[in-house]
Amino acid sequence: MALQGWRFFGVSATIIIYIGGVLFLSMNNIPGSHPKRTRIERFAEFSSFHSPRFPMPSRKMTIRWCRDLKYLNRELPNYTDYKAGDYYTALPSDASANLQLQGIAPSPMLTALASFPGSGNTWLRYLLQQATGILTGSIYKDYGLLKTGFPAENVCNSSVLLVKTHEWGAKAWAPFSKAILLVRDPEKAIIAEFNRQSGGHIGFASPDRYKRTKDWQQFVSNKLKGWELMNLSWARNFTGSIKVVFYDDLVQHTERELRRILEFLEYPVNEQLLRCALVRKEGIFRRKKRLLSFDPYTDAMRAELLARRRIVYGVLGRHD
Repeated sequence: MALQGWRFFGVSATIIIYIGGVLFLSMNNIPGSHPKRTRIERFAEFSSFHSPRFPMPSRKMTIRWCRDLKYLNRELPNYTDYKAGDYYTALPSDASANLQLQGIAPSPMLTALASFPGSGNTWLRYLLQQATGILTGSIYKDYGLLKTGFPAENVCNSSVLLVKTHEWGAKAWAPFSKAILLVRDPEKAIIAEFNRQSGGHIGFASPDRYKRTKDWQQFVSNKLKGWELMNLSWARNFTGSIKVVFYDDLVQHTERELRRILEFLEYPVNEQLLRCALVRKEGIFRRKKRLLSFDPYTDAMRAELLARRRIVYGVLGRHD
């Protein structure tokens, strides 16, 4: 009898402990019954950037604008101006985006900033915003850029100075009457795009990723074809006014190229803003140089790079 009593007591105690544990865990999982840890959203493009819902801006990410940024045409929908030092602003309606997919006729004032990915599009937009104080738009909605200096992401109308695009073909250029074609050496553009896809706008791909032979070879093959098609499509088939800007010229002769671009845009040069833009030209959107301990391109890849580069540069009138 005593043994049976101890068994009954043991089973009862086990059941009570189990039920108590279940009740305890259930109480702790009731919404609002205990403080939750705040989840900070981060973006791959800028690992130190925090969501504006939990404002903890990093000094590292602060952009000093030469003057407050604003939209070009105030007769269009009343967008909120972006003040120098702000990290967030009200966003325009999505209805203004992707006009080329809606069959809208080209605007007499709308200029494309067309480039293959990795060619310095974001850096040139930054320079132009510094030199003019006018926002630049994009057919895309890059959240990393949206919240760190480009609040007109996703705006594709003449309220902005120009509009970023990496697309090509009839639908791609349909909204535009003018275009700036930014061209970079494919060898460097492809690596820059490989870095962007792996580490964001200013990060880097791990060296190990280049050594995954099939993945890297396929990436180079696909992107090189895209680089050639994109540049030749705009250069040969776009019917509006077009200005070709080479990335290397923009790096080496920044002032000269900015003046020529502003002349093409028919936008007056503000000497004070231009000087300010040149002082602050590096910004935070230009990836720093990193030397690899190996050559990621094989001899066959380099031969193909050189052949396609000669074709494209020849069409664009560049023979160096």
